[in-house]
Amino acid sequence: MTRVSAEKARTTTAEDTLARKSRDTGVISGGHLVAEALKNEGIDTIFTLCGGHIIDTYDGCIDRGIRIIDVRHEQVAAHAADGYARQTGRLGCVITTAGPGFTNALTGIATAFRSESPVLHIGGQGALTQHKMGSLQDLPHVDIATPITKFSAGVRSTERIPDMVAMAARECFAGAPGPSYLEIPRDVLDREVSVEDVVSPEAGRYRASTKSIGDPADIEKLAELLVKSERPAILLGTQVWACRGHQEAIALLKDLNIPGYMNGASRGLLPPGDSHYFHRTRGDAFKEADVIVIVGTPFDFRMGYGRRLSSEATVVHIDMDYRTVAKNRDVSLGLVGDPGAILRAVHDATTGLVDNGADNRKGWLEQLRAVEEKKTEKLMPLFLSDADPIHPYRVAWELNEFLTEDTIYIGDGGDVVTISAQAVQPRAPGNWMDPGALGGLGVGTGFALASKLVHPNKEILCYYGDGSFGMTAFDMETANRFGAPYIAVIGNNSAMNQIRYGQLSKYGQERGNVGNLLGDVPFSKFAEMLGGYGEEVRDPAEIQPSLQRAREAVKMSGKSAVINIWVDPSEWSPGTKRQTMYK
Repeated sequence: MTRVSAEKARTTTAEDTLARKSRDTGVISGGHLVAEALKNEGIDTIFTLCGGHIIDTYDGCIDRGIRIIDVRHEQVAAHAADGYARQTGRLGCVITTAGPGFTNALTGIATAFRSESPVLHIGGQGALTQHKMGSLQDLPHVDIATPITKFSAGVRSTERIPDMVAMAARECFAGAPGPSYLEIPRDVLDREVSVEDVVSPEAGRYRASTKSIGDPADIEKLAELLVKSERPAILLGTQVWACRGHQEAIALLKDLNIPGYMNGASRGLLPPGDSHYFHRTRGDAFKEADVIVIVGTPFDFRMGYGRRLSSEATVVHIDMDYRTVAKNRDVSLGLVGDPGAILRAVHDATTGLVDNGADNRKGWLEQLRAVEEKKTEKLMPLFLSDADPIHPYRVAWELNEFLTEDTIYIGDGGDVVTISAQAVQPRAPGNWMDPGALGGLGVGTGFALASKLVHPNKEILCYYGDGSFGMTAFDMETANRFGAPYIAVIGNNSAMNQIRYGQLSKYGQERGNVGNLLGDVPFSKFAEMLGGYGEEVRDPAEIQPSLQRAREAVKMSGKSAVINIWVDPSEWSPGTKRQTMYK
């Protein structure tokens, strides 16, 4: 077997970078080892922006059939890797160069961290031979990434690359999922080594099952609580979809006759119209329920830190991370493990009982259904408003009317997300995506790109605010370039309007419009510039026809479409008016 010569090992980093790689079967470069390890992890697509520190990974990916999606900004690459993970349930991967390439991706990695999304971030670094010398784009990447990842480390030996990739990937799925960061110096990546010296874990031999149900005694306790309860309510959070435990959750809801509420990525687990799907009465249920089960979502600001739950109720908290259970609020019972596995075990524990209490809860569901209908009726004047400028609730209603079972809906913005949540009801699991707990703007473009690549036969619709669209929209060109077109709808109020409300309330008209007003931009021209379809909408009656025209244009042209809807800047969501995000 061919060995790397001592002379070759002594070459400079510049020569290593520029030298053509050997095709000798007994020798392999670091970049090819990265690609081989990624393939071993089931990764078939990477999101990246090129840089001299990382180019050997591309050569390796080409040889192993890994698709390379090169974007215009690393934030989009990280969001796309996150979106890819959310849509596949597998590991997403973003590869960036050192320095600014790394820092540009951090918002996307932080979003994945707060959203518990498994993303492997591989980043470049200056050569080990230039350590601490001030090499190009040198930064302490590992230290910077540590607080927002589950694992952050540097590779110091080419032979260890596969082992370190496996280690980082494994950590992404330990407990609640999340991102890992792996730094690979340039000379480590470019170096060629003997295949015999490589430390390469065997696929499927270095992982343990993560489908834990915790203490079986607690399963029995929860089963008993639910069977005996008269007014139970279950909230299914993002983890339920992330671990693909939705079928188990649905079976439990239906067989025990329990109202189900969904937040985050779990929206769409039950379709609208299902007898166990509830949309507008979560607060009402949480005030009157005797048993409340929170599955796969933390007591964070979106849950009022747990304070919105009845103090009289028996509260059960299920999560994949021990640190999340009962954080911010005491609970009666806490279970740590895989949500789907736990819910299946609870369901099994109730199977075969003479009476599981389902019939006794019919009145409870009828009570909540009546309240749902009243609340919907109260909102209908806003949903059908003919106001000029267009009421944002009308946009949300029209979007919901437009959706099909094959439409993935992405919300990217402040009030456009919170208002659309009042009306938009996804028709199938996985058909809702939003920024998550970090609340960052600009996720939509990366999410749309990834979703279309994963589901080429599905329709992708991203609803932006004009502020969020301006942050990352140029990567619509990337989506077009890779045959992943989508429909972009913009709720354009020429402002960062959610923040503007707080400023106006606090400082008045004279000082409240500082730092939050944007230009009146006809974004439809942007789509046309990229070869797609664009339309400006100022009449609410034209919203639905414009969406239909966009749908047909995307099908016919293979290019993204932009529908720019001018909405009233003096309307806000109830949560914004109450400033619930800060309470």
